[in-house]
Amino acid sequence: MRASVATSLSLFCCGLMLASDGARSAGTGDVLGPGDTVRVTVFQNPDLATETTVSADGTLSFPLLGEINVGGKTPIEAGRFIADRLRQRKLVLDPQVSVVLVSNRSRQVAVLGQVAKPGNYPLEQGSTHVTDLLALAGGISTSGDGKVVVVTNRGGSSKRVEIDVPAMYKTGDLSSNLELLPGDTIFVPTAPVFYIYGAVQRPGMYPLESGTSVLRALAIGGGLTPRGTERGLKINRRNAAGKLVEYSAELTDRVQPDDVIQVKSTVF
Repeated sequence: MRASVATSLSLFCCGLMLASDGARSAGTGDVLGPGDTVRVTVFQNPDLATETTVSADGTLSFPLLGEINVGGKTPIEAGRFIADRLRQRKLVLDPQVSVVLVSNRSRQVAVLGQVAKPGNYPLEQGSTHVTDLLALAGGISTSGDGKVVVVTNRGGSSKRVEIDVPAMYKTGDLSSNLELLPGDTIFVPTAPVFYIYGAVQRPGMYPLESGTSVLRALAIGGGLTPRGTERGLKINRRNAAGKLVEYSAELTDRVQPDDVIQVKSTVF
């Protein structure tokens, strides 16, 4: 069940992704910044073709012109700016300059935790929401929790937002599909689990769904063995100090993450 849910989430995210790999022409909303790699070509002047990285101060190195400030400009604006400099210095007659964004590192979001490919990913036009970036990272892994955490930075103030991706998948309501900005971070935590051992048919570790009772946990474990009993159920649980404590359990008790349920056998 856990694997199938995670697979569905991955397919859902991938279905929403509208991104492409490799070099691309940036749209009007994209601007160049530190770390971006660009390819600059001048029509009928192949010797001036260059691929370079925008420096920390927003400049790039270009043949004949040296350092050119392109920070905050779109690729189209950067091309016009370089063409103007070539024309002013009479280095090229009627220059036609093209600037293509090869690698966008200045507008990135970190996707961390339980995803297939953790790392930094660029924000591209049409792919700026949480599900877009999860798709770029390969989707939520089988050990990941569908309730992802987004840490945003708006106006110098950090904020933590929890987004229930499975709920969006089930209902189709994308109102909580947060639009991201450069510097935001998506974190996919490990899905909560519980353990059940002793006189049950299928002892082991299982994903913990919200509101799971001890009775439900017994059912997930395949039910009691012929000698199993519901009397004397115990739960091993860590308290606030991190110490493992044994508690008596009732069938109606709620199971908490990392609980270990022990089921006893009857003597006869």
